[in-house]
Amino acid sequence: MMAAPFSSVRTHIVAAAWLAHIVSGPIMADEQATTPVRPIQPTTTDTTDRVDPSISRSLSLTERERLYDKVVRDARQLEMQGAQLRRLSVLLRPAVVHIDALKPNSRGRTSRDDEQEAGSGVITNLADEVVVITNRHVIHGADLDNITIRLDDGREIQPSRVWTDADTDIGVMLINESHLPTARLAEGDGVQIGDTVLAIGSPFGLAHSVTLGIVSAKGRRDLELGEGGIRFQNFIQTDAAINPGNSGGPLVNLRGEVVGLNTCIASNSGGFEGIGFAIPISMVMFVARQLVETGTVSRAYLGVALDKVFTLATAHKLGMTRPVGARVTGITPGSPAEDIGLLPNDIILEFAGNPIEDDDHLVSMVSMTPTNQEVRIRVFRNGQPLSLEVTVASREAFEPPQ
Repeated sequence: MMAAPFSSVRTHIVAAAWLAHIVSGPIMADEQATTPVRPIQPTTTDTTDRVDPSISRSLSLTERERLYDKVVRDARQLEMQGAQLRRLSVLLRPAVVHIDALKPNSRGRTSRDDEQEAGSGVITNLADEVVVITNRHVIHGADLDNITIRLDDGREIQPSRVWTDADTDIGVMLINESHLPTARLAEGDGVQIGDTVLAIGSPFGLAHSVTLGIVSAKGRRDLELGEGGIRFQNFIQTDAAINPGNSGGPLVNLRGEVVGLNTCIASNSGGFEGIGFAIPISMVMFVARQLVETGTVSRAYLGVALDKVFTLATAHKLGMTRPVGARVTGITPGSPAEDIGLLPNDIILEFAGNPIEDDDHLVSMVSMTPTNQEVRIRVFRNGQPLSLEVTVASREAFEPPQ
């Protein structure tokens, strides 16, 4: 709104004063005398006569009691949830350990410059052995004598043997202790987006800390995780607080089952910013069981090169409405893919009954398949679906160990 010019405002004020003079008549001289203005004096009343002007917005004693009763009733439902979380903490804390690993410096000698790595782990039974499962990066490079496992009751023990897998960042430690409480492991990958989960571990060395969150996403497979990275990824994403020191600790569902192994975070500050990642328990067990039983991990091999930038334009050229699945760009000679007649520009839509989202998903699925197993795959070729049976080979037969 524009401000009126000063001269116009003054004219309005003068006109208003003149109009008031005409209506009320001329002002007499004695009326022009100034009458002093005095505040209204409050009358003295008894305390029983005083009034609360906001009484209509206040609760009566009866209304307050009724509201308290409703609060108590509603609180019981929340307390039932809280009681479940307390029971889970009581069950799982004894099965979670704090790990300290002393690693030699870059010169390979023991000195004051040695690196102290702290992490977490979970105790479980595997192949008739009691083991601690953790992340490889927590214990890699440390001698057995320099790895300390601190139990919930304060005891400190050392592993008798260690196995690790660099491709998934999974480590397993054999411990010669009986009658230790062990955690239950979930079967398969039943965890869903939105499920409530707990993360247990030792953030910043604060052992056996419990945090609460949900599963934010699944199938995170393209994370850049520092030097070396993790070759086979299929992470669960969670907003349960995970910080340095949580690595190797369990991600647990409301049934008390371990659904993942907390591994890393996405952060600009180095601390938790609402995005943490855990390895699914199915991948953990596929790797850990083989490590304990054979000392190595054998993975399946299909023998295809895949398009990492499968675009909408390419999908349209192939007769698809959108890019979904894994597009084959090359075939390894002598591989299972060549044996069944896979061709460049074939789109692999399903592998072992699982819909394939993209190239990384197929790589993850194949890596989690036992060798020499027959698998059904579904392919899109020349505008038509095609089902094929393939017996996957061992990756070691085609790729040298890394």
